Amino acid sequence: MGKLDDIRNLCRKHRPVLLYLFFGVCTTAVNVACYRLLYMTLGVSNLYSSVLAWAASVLFAYGTNRRYVFQSAAKGLREVFLEAVSFFGCRLATGVLDVLIMVAAVDLMHWDGTLFKILSNVLVIAVNYAASKRLIFKERKKA
Repeated sequence: MGKLDDIRNLCRKHRPVLLYLFFGVCTTAVNVACYRLLYMTLGVSNLYSSVLAWAASVLFAYGTNRRYVFQSAAKGLREVFLEAVSFFGCRLATGVLDVLIMVAAVDLMHWDGTLFKILSNVLVIAVNYAASKRLIFKERKKA
């Protein structure tokens, strides 16, 4: 049982990162699925498809990050509101990065939209994790 215990301990130790990666993949799936539906199936422009896919994925990410990944301790309307504003503000910044990458790759360079949507999301997930851990859902010091 030694190896199994080692794996369990490793999973417990790195639980937030593992959950963030799992939900990051889920968030990317939401983003890519929305983008493909809008852009490739419905013929919505690349820019609008990217923005709408971003919005859907950010809503999904906030719920999963708040509840499962960082297990937010924010209580009361004011604390939750400030947390949400920080989350959405940060995501807006990385959403702009995502849209710029997509416009450059798809509209200017005529590269594959799905591939660059995935590559862009990898970069965005890394930046968002750092911001979430250090700025948004930071652990509160016990008084």
